[in-house]
Amino acid sequence: MRTRTAILATADGEVFRGRLVGVEGVAIGEAVFNTSMTGYQEILTDPSYAGQVVVMTASHIGNYGVTDADVQSAGPSVSGFVMRSLSRRESNWRSEGSLADYLCAHDVVAISDVDTRRLTRHIRDRGAMPVAIGGDASEREMIEMAASAPRMEGQDLASGVSTPEPYRLEAEGHSRGLIAAIDLGMKTDILRNLTGRGYDVEVLPAATGADEILERSPRGVFISNGPGDPEPLSDATVAVRDLIGKLPIFGICLGHQILGLAVGARTFKLPFGHHGGNHPVRRLEDGRVEITAQNHGFAVDLWSLTDSSPPHRDGLVGPELLPALVETEFGIVRPTHQNLNDGTVEGIALDEHPVFGVQYHPEAAPGPRDARPLFDSFATMIERSG
Repeated sequence: MRTRTAILATADGEVFRGRLVGVEGVAIGEAVFNTSMTGYQEILTDPSYAGQVVVMTASHIGNYGVTDADVQSAGPSVSGFVMRSLSRRESNWRSEGSLADYLCAHDVVAISDVDTRRLTRHIRDRGAMPVAIGGDASEREMIEMAASAPRMEGQDLASGVSTPEPYRLEAEGHSRGLIAAIDLGMKTDILRNLTGRGYDVEVLPAATGADEILERSPRGVFISNGPGDPEPLSDATVAVRDLIGKLPIFGICLGHQILGLAVGARTFKLPFGHHGGNHPVRRLEDGRVEITAQNHGFAVDLWSLTDSSPPHRDGLVGPELLPALVETEFGIVRPTHQNLNDGTVEGIALDEHPVFGVQYHPEAAPGPRDARPLFDSFATMIERSG
C-alpha cells in the first residue's frame, strides 16, 4: 500500500509531518488535544467538536475498531483527526470495522505518525489555534491557510449542528412526562440517559423560543452540549432567561455556558480548553472529587457578576478562586463545582429556582461515570416541582 505523506501546519508557522490515513484533501480547524485513552469514535461523532481538529494524546488509536453502537450523532463532526499511531488491525468482539475505513467512509481528513507529544505541548504553551492538515498542498500554502482561518471566538457553530426540525423520542417504560431538550449539538447518550429515566424527550432546534417550548407543556428543560462560542447564541440565551422560574432546567457544557449568560454572567475563552475523560472536579458542597469527561473551549466567569477581581492563584486550586455566591435578578447563584486543574467554575445552581448546570459531560460517552447521578438529580428536581 502506498504511503501518503501529510503535514500539519499551525497558524504560527510550526510544521508537523505524518502519514495520511483518511481521505485526500486539506482540513482546517482549531487544534485541540484530547486526553482520553479510549472512546475515539464517540469523540469523532461528538457535535461539540465541529470546527476543530482533534489531536489524541493517547499513543495508539483504533485498536478495538468501530461500531455503530458508539456513535453520538449522524456521523463525524470533527474537521480533522490527528494520531501518533493508527492501529494496523482491530481486535474486539464488538468491532464492525476498522477506524481507517470508517474515517475514509465518512470523508474525514486524518493523519497518523505525528509527534503528538510535541504538538500537544505546542498547543498547551501557545494556546488552541487554527491548523491545516492534509497532503495536497505545500508547507507554505498550509501555513497560509491555517493563519487565515477564523478563530473560534465569535463563531456560532451550534446552529449548524442543531436539528433543523423538532423530533420526539419515547420514554423507556412508563412515561413520567415530557422533557424539552434544546439541541445545541446533542449527543445520543444524553438522550438515552433522559429516556432511560422514564421521560419522553422532544429535541428542539437551537433557536426555539420560550413560548414555543412552553406550548409543549414539558415538565423540564434540558440544554445540551455543543460547539463554538456561546455568546453569539442570543436566541438560546433569551429563551433560557424567559424559562427560569417557570420550569426546572438542567444545562451541560455549552448549555451550562448559556445558563451562565442567561443569569447575566460573561464567558471567556480558555487557553486550550478542557478535552478528555480524566478531568478532576471538586463538588463544593462536600469536597468530593469526581473524574469527569469534558469537551469545551469556553468557561463561565462568575466574577463578572461581582464588583471584585478574581484572586491571584497561589498554589493548589481552592474554593477561594470562585465567589461563594453572586446576586442576580433571579436571586442568588452559587458555584457548585470547580475544576481542580485550573480553578474555573464547573457548575452553578440557583437558590430560588430549580435550575442548575455543569460544564462537563455526565453522560460519559466516552469517559468515567462519576457524574451520571446528575441525571437522577434532574429527575428528582422535576418530580419535586410537580
